Amino acid sequence: MRRRRAGSCGQVQEKKQGTPKRMTLFSLLEAPARRRARKAAARALYAAVVAQARRPLFYSGWQVPDSVDGRFDMLALHLFLLLDRLRAAGPEARRLSQTLVDIFVQDMDVNLREMGVGDLSVGKRVRKHAAALYGRLDAYRTAMADTDAEVLVRAVSRNVYRADNGKTAGSAARLAAYMREQAAFLAGQKNETLIQGEAQFNPPG
Repeated sequence: MRRRRAGSCGQVQEKKQGTPKRMTLFSLLEAPARRRARKAAARALYAAVVAQARRPLFYSGWQVPDSVDGRFDMLALHLFLLLDRLRAAGPEARRLSQTLVDIFVQDMDVNLREMGVGDLSVGKRVRKHAAALYGRLDAYRTAMADTDAEVLVRAVSRNVYRADNGKTAGSAARLAAYMREQAAFLAGQKNETLIQGEAQFNPPG
């Protein structure tokens, strides 16, 4: 049986001979619904990340700068925790991870425009934030895997507190311990629940 190749008009390869046509039609109808469900789940996960990143204790008690940069760093830290958990949850979770990052990028675009950044500069600033996020994801992933706990403390100090000195050393150690506790807490949550867009964080304390 001759097959048609997918084209720009949305044509899909025909199935092998003997495959019921209703399965092909079902697949065509299912794909948009699955994408919508994934996007809705990613938005719910992103909302959970944002809510946790805004916890007042980080700024009032743990010395995280209450600034645009400080809030970005807390957002990146919690995105790392969730994205790292999703990496271990199978192919659908990894697709969900990409959608989650896409939503982060869109949110940065909206926030920059609301702050009055000109249209010509928004794209450049968004790319800068995306690069900063990926840099932090790599740094935290490497540090979390290291058996030396101080490696994560230094990564937190460098990325969140932008320094490695005695003034914030205690807070950096506290935040690093918090990251490990949250990673363990997320590890105990079911893959299916996370994929549906339900994630929980413990309050810092």
